[in-house]
Amino acid sequence: MKIDILTLFPEMFSGFFDNSIIKRGLAKGNIEVNFHNFRDYSTNKHHRVDDTVYGGGAGLLLSVEPIYNCLKAIKTKDSFTIMLSPQGSLFKQKAAYELIEQKHLIIICGHYEGFDERIKNFIDLEISIGDYVLTGGEVPAMVLLDAVIRLMPGTIKEDSHLKDSFSEYLLEHPQYTKPYDFMGMTVPDVLVNGNHKEIAKWQYRERLKKTYQNRPDLLNLSELSATDLAIIKEVEEGK
Repeated sequence: MKIDILTLFPEMFSGFFDNSIIKRGLAKGNIEVNFHNFRDYSTNKHHRVDDTVYGGGAGLLLSVEPIYNCLKAIKTKDSFTIMLSPQGSLFKQKAAYELIEQKHLIIICGHYEGFDERIKNFIDLEISIGDYVLTGGEVPAMVLLDAVIRLMPGTIKEDSHLKDSFSEYLLEHPQYTKPYDFMGMTVPDVLVNGNHKEIAKWQYRERLKKTYQNRPDLLNLSELSATDLAIIKEVEEGK
């Protein structure tokens, strides 16, 4: 996969790409990352990329021209262009799985008061990482890329992400490691009895329970079986 990032602050990504699992994913050689400071594509003699808002309003708005010029220079027939914005569709795990199928991702990081609306004519998808506003699009870009790159073949083992929270519209079940007993708090017996069928049954039950308690909205996205409904009823009754 080729990844092109349009940003006014490419240096913000240095630590992100140079550490841990993301660095391992890049080292596999199947991911290429390039940065483009779209200030370099401004035709303004001072290389400005923003201006005041028509109709009035606080702050400065990113201009359409430098971003368009940059996109025109780097786009290919395989490009899929994403603009990061609080107004976009909410980023979910399902979208991360869909994005790993793309050959060429272009990600536009915003700043200031936002984007000239006309920029949307040159993108494929507008994404938000949550219902809050940040100072720029670099942190959202890192969130999106972390979610996508970790799913790329060779970055982590496939079975490490197949049961991640949200991968099946369920949160992840509780997990434990040594010691078995810490200050009187012990690991559930089912996890140490060696019965893998019972362990799997417990894990699924706990996933469903946690999802119902913390994110019941996710259950509306899946078909619940009679067994699922019975488990939820037990949770409601405090069993």
